[in-house]
Amino acid sequence: MSGAIAPGQIGPKAYVAWRATLLGRVTEAIEQRLVFKLMGELRNTRVLDVGCGDGALVCAAVARSAVATGIDTDPAMLSAARARAREARVQAEFVEGRIEQLPFADATFDVVIAVTVLCFVADGPAALREVVRVLRPEGRLVLGELGRWSLWAMTRRVRGWLGAATWKAARFRTARELSALAESAGLSVTVIRGAVFYPPIGALARILAPIDPWLGHVATFGAAFLALQAVAPDDRHVRQPLAGVD
Repeated sequence: MSGAIAPGQIGPKAYVAWRATLLGRVTEAIEQRLVFKLMGELRNTRVLDVGCGDGALVCAAVARSAVATGIDTDPAMLSAARARAREARVQAEFVEGRIEQLPFADATFDVVIAVTVLCFVADGPAALREVVRVLRPEGRLVLGELGRWSLWAMTRRVRGWLGAATWKAARFRTARELSALAESAGLSVTVIRGAVFYPPIGALARILAPIDPWLGHVATFGAAFLALQAVAPDDRHVRQPLAGVD
């Protein structure tokens, strides 16, 4: 699921419906656990969630004592995120905007996360350079992206070929391609992990979930979800993109 998708394609109801399924609950828990592990200690850190959707990660970050902000393109998602924060009784800011032009000053955040965002962005390197701009020197970036070689990706590609606009526009990357993309923006990649090695079937998700973290430590091939941790440069000079990376 992604809050980076254009308004009207995926909305808050789709998130609710996904979490109501066994497959959705198991999968989201695995992905969220991995993302927060790579984010590290969050106490008193300034966190930005790009493509925040309905605010689940933002509220979870605040619960871990972060000062968190979410940004999304979809006003309906932002309304749902604010409602979630009120219900959870947490203080968080939610802003409308895009990753290509973040409405924040340079070096504002200690940690930036972007989960299933870049796969829907036309110019990945430019988007990541904008992320680097708002990260403090040596701040952490955590990307969660859709793995290229998995049954999930194959199913989504077929849906795109059949006319589903969301998946027709999506780009799935390998771990190597995702690392190269991050490095093209001047980031230093420190960790990349795979997750969700089971097919999109709820019963199999429940059975295989306990061994999923182990698989993610030894392989990325076959993972439906890739999570990367990278560190921003210690100055404001960002390297030019690598040739052939987009």
